Amino acid sequence: MSEHPIQGLMTTAMESLKEMIDVNTIIGDPVETPDGSVILTVSKVGFGFAAGGSEFVIDETGSGSSHGQGLGQGHSKHPFGGGSGGGVSITPIAFLIVNSKGVKMLHLDESTHLYEKILDLAPQAVEKIRQMFDQKNDSNKNKYQEHQNSTFNESKQDLDF
Repeated sequence: MSEHPIQGLMTTAMESLKEMIDVNTIIGDPVETPDGSVILTVSKVGFGFAAGGSEFVIDETGSGSSHGQGLGQGHSKHPFGGGSGGGVSITPIAFLIVNSKGVKMLHLDESTHLYEKILDLAPQAVEKIRQMFDQKNDSNKNKYQEHQNSTFNESKQDLDF
């Protein structure tokens, strides 16, 4: 079964899009700075694609009209007109900086995502909670020891009957 002309348009456009889609489109190539840090760009990528076509029927008078007949018959006997188009939007959103101090994400937009902020603050929050528990445990331990010491160190009194 021979292919319809619109398939050629779709195949060409999709192959071109496939060439553009790469992991390096989202996470850029690493750049090493003189101090030994490595910087990677992080980008938001959006793709759009559209295709369309029509077959024209030529009547006996020589004028053409678009009836869409012959679609799906494999090989078209009517003239075909069509087109396709696509677009790509690449927006850098952050830099990933890797150095001897660790890994840091530097956002270009001030309104970073809530989840990212939570993940950034999680280690500090866990440390504060741990410190609070340690302080409470130390306080309880001191109170217990004071109670034990006061119970055993009280002077004994004789009871008169």
